[in-house]
Amino acid sequence: MDQRKVIILGTGPAGLTAAIYAARANLNPLVIEGNEPGGQLTLTTEIENFPGFPDAILGPDLMDNMRKQAERFGAEFVFGLATAVDLHQRPFRVTVNEDDEYESQALIVSTGASAKMLGIPGEAELVGHGVSTCATCDGFFFRDKPILVVGGGDSAMEEASFLTKFASQVTIVHRGETLRASKVMQERAHANPKIKWAMNSTPLSVKSQDSHVTGLEVRDNKTGETRVLPTEGLFIAIGHNPNTSFLNGQLKTDKVGYLKTNLHNSATSVEGVFACGDVMDSHYRQAITAAGSGCRAAMDVEKFLEGAFVYDWSMSGAH
Repeated sequence: MDQRKVIILGTGPAGLTAAIYAARANLNPLVIEGNEPGGQLTLTTEIENFPGFPDAILGPDLMDNMRKQAERFGAEFVFGLATAVDLHQRPFRVTVNEDDEYESQALIVSTGASAKMLGIPGEAELVGHGVSTCATCDGFFFRDKPILVVGGGDSAMEEASFLTKFASQVTIVHRGETLRASKVMQERAHANPKIKWAMNSTPLSVKSQDSHVTGLEVRDNKTGETRVLPTEGLFIAIGHNPNTSFLNGQLKTDKVGYLKTNLHNSATSVEGVFACGDVMDSHYRQAITAAGSGCRAAMDVEKFLEGAFVYDWSMSGAH
């Protein structure tokens, strides 16, 4: 059995930052890359809001730089997906790709959250070329252009309101006749003169030309007729799924499935297991906040392995 001091699950900004800090602390972390090495940022083109890059940086380049930095200090990477973990006793056991098994004295979970997609033709291949799941990340690139936001919940209202700072017009596309969003969010969206509505509209396919989005084909649920809504930017805002199913309920989560962590540190409900990034953050979901939480997790692990970490789940409270 391959035994380690610490295993890190996931290689987005949180996991890679945790790997850098853990490696610099001579913990020789083993990093399980997951089925999307680098996380969601590898699907992003230019990133303009990550500090230190005044001229922006491509998402894949940022992730590659972070990985190389972690490797420089001794982090070891294994390609594969953590398919099962046993957290009932230390050392914890991690199964990768259902075959390979590893043990560790501490575990950092940074498996992220996957944006829910529509699953329609043209969507997946145009991510990063007009299709986006992050208004904060990509809104700037659609200045003075028409934008569509698909969704009917609070996230869609929030994304649409934010995008009006850049777009010439934002149209919210929703398959229902009524919205799921809270009353206050609906009122705010309806009061915004730059937000238009395409209700009772079911998305059918994403249209493109020269590998860039040109429109969204929808079906009118009342008449059955189809039409194409022209746009250069299509934002999918129908929620996220935290990647926690492989934990099989061994860690406390909120009702959606995001991991609960201690209010004052990155500890989870199992002593020796820490969490960082989007798997425990349903609010900010930014590369820089994920990286910061990865730093916290690695520093907490270092103290934990030294016997200097004070764990008291009941006193600290959780969020």
